[in-house]
Amino acid sequence: MTDKPAVLFVCVHNAGRSQMAAGFLTRFAQGAVEVRSAGSEPADQINPVAVQAMAEVGIDITAEQPKILTDAAVKASDVVITMGCGDTCPFYPGKRYEDWVLDDPAGQGIEAVRPIRDEIRRRVIALLEDLAVPVRTLGDELG
Repeated sequence: MTDKPAVLFVCVHNAGRSQMAAGFLTRFAQGAVEVRSAGSEPADQINPVAVQAMAEVGIDITAEQPKILTDAAVKASDVVITMGCGDTCPFYPGKRYEDWVLDDPAGQGIEAVRPIRDEIRRRVIALLEDLAVPVRTLGDELG
């Protein structure tokens, strides 16, 4: 791993879980981690309920767009975190892979998405601690 680790979050549509995780990592790492997200079958837009859930904690992901998962993105990443994309993620020896089992926020209301968001937040903080990157919360409303 380089001085600045690169983390790739992957889910099927790159519209909910992976976008929320990338939003938290971007906020909490404050430039100390290269953050990427992608999907095996990207949606047309970010899930509006995921956008709403993140806005509730002061993180704006409205400018993000779902992106297709590429071999290049995996090769350029030190850590690859999958979220329900099964075997669609290419495997390269020497990469750290984690599979985060999380409910899919697609088609869910805000009450169902909040606990998913909160669990993603918890896991992102644990990932940063494991990577020895200081967590910078900048007045995060979740404490």
